[in-house]
Amino acid sequence: MLYAIISEDNPGTLEQRMAARPDHLARLETLRDAGKLLVAGPHPAIDSEDPGPAGFTGSLVIAEFESLSQAQSWADQDPYIKAGVYRQVMVKPYKKVLP
Repeated sequence: MLYAIISEDNPGTLEQRMAARPDHLARLETLRDAGKLLVAGPHPAIDSEDPGPAGFTGSLVIAEFESLSQAQSWADQDPYIKAGVYRQVMVKPYKKVLP
């Protein structure tokens, strides 16, 4: 089943986000390579593809996992949590209706 992982950043953590980004992306690439990643990306803090120093307010990952608990466990291991970037992470079942 698909699950949405909705994360909210702590304010002022752009530097920590950028430092942890390679490890964060490596995990997403593993999901993608396994054919389990639907979409992933950050939420810019301003209305721009490149928010510059304004940074980001969080992230969204929609991916396939065997269960809600497996999705939560995967989300709990995100390098952005260890780096102090994420303030809150919510994992919810997701139903794709349209491509």
